[in-house]
Amino acid sequence: MLRPFATLALMVLTACAPTTTDPQATRATVASVTEALPEMRRFSGRPALPIPVQPNGQLARDFMALTFQLETGRQIDTFTRFEGPITVAVENASGSALPPTLQPDLNDLISRLRSEARIDISRAGPDEMGSITISALSRATLQRVVPGAACFVVPRVSGWRDYLSKRFGPATDWTTLRTRTRATVFLPVDVSPQEIRDCLHEEVAQALGPLNDLYRLPHSVFNDDNMHVVLTAYDMMILRATYHPGLTSGLSQAQVAQRLPAILANVNPRGRTADRGAIDEGHPAWSKAMQGALSPTGSNAARLTHAKNAVTLAQAQGWRDERLAVSHLALGRAAIATETDIALAAFLEAQALFKRSPGDGIQTAQVALQLAAFALSSGQAEAALGILDRAIPAADGAQNASLLATLLLLRAEAAALQGASAEAARIRREGLAWGRYAWGDRALASRAAEVASLRPGA
Repeated sequence: MLRPFATLALMVLTACAPTTTDPQATRATVASVTEALPEMRRFSGRPALPIPVQPNGQLARDFMALTFQLETGRQIDTFTRFEGPITVAVENASGSALPPTLQPDLNDLISRLRSEARIDISRAGPDEMGSITISALSRATLQRVVPGAACFVVPRVSGWRDYLSKRFGPATDWTTLRTRTRATVFLPVDVSPQEIRDCLHEEVAQALGPLNDLYRLPHSVFNDDNMHVVLTAYDMMILRATYHPGLTSGLSQAQVAQRLPAILANVNPRGRTADRGAIDEGHPAWSKAMQGALSPTGSNAARLTHAKNAVTLAQAQGWRDERLAVSHLALGRAAIATETDIALAAFLEAQALFKRSPGDGIQTAQVALQLAAFALSSGQAEAALGILDRAIPAADGAQNASLLATLLLLRAEAAALQGASAEAARIRREGLAWGRYAWGDRALASRAAEVASLRPGA
């Protein structure tokens, strides 16, 4: 259904592409300041977006790759986890009040880990040292010590001061562990609620289990593509296998591999299906190109060069899976400000590739955001609404407030373009409610203004 729109768009949207220029004050900016903001919305419970059944043969290979290798490529010889009950404490090292969403988001995460991953984990008591410490810092403090880090987790330390005293020694080396007794997650608190929650999910999960990220995992937070922002059902299966009574700290790779088939048959009974064969682990040059394409600090030209290289390398590898799709998505995002025709073609190719993959909802929703923006900026309200109405449930189901808020604000502008002012106002307020969680109140006006500026005549 999108192909006719795409053909038209290739001809008319060269001058209508969204840009990264900060918009001037607009109707949306004024509305978000002068009207009482709606109450912030936040998610709770498990994400509703379904994950396809994972064959246990592939799940076992994923488990081994996630567990016995670091993101840097260093090998881990010994299986480790926490043994016995796990407690989680919060350390406020920021010097200011904690954000009101941190504690409830942490409680929701712990509840999910207990119910879905079957881990014996709970909040530490008052003044009790936790097995895992959540150390809340200002972003400036965190990045002064670890430049460029959004958040991170370190073993064998309990809090910020303990980390500063040990950070140059062997204690913080994951490869030297025989079992896990302490770990600290360091995260900034002067960022948006969603950024804090996303850090909680990935870093607490790594404190508990897998330490690696793999681009070939389409349904996991253990993936640098950042498609999933909260722990998925796949991630919970990995963690449940990690804490299965059939495993214990100190086992070798060979011992874990020998026990996995029986463990996964218990953890994932529907996965007793034919093994489709191993998925190759990727290519270092492609991973480096993707890192450059997604780098928030690189120039537009550098990101575009890296993204084009990523597509070329993925094609040379013969990939037709999510890795080729995400390469095209990165190319589209990198090209959008300067090469509109390349950007739109890349988005359409990414969409086609994602749609061929099972459980593609959040991936196609990310592409839909870009295509809807193109449609809106060219005045094609009906096309934009058709795209958005398919994408919004996926963003909601995946608990991605940033994506959901953007899609809703786009839908409000499309409705306004059709003259449905009352509906537009209602949807805009819903988008702003999710936007408060996604971006924080300080950034909300500018984000809303960016979306509003796409509508012709805004």
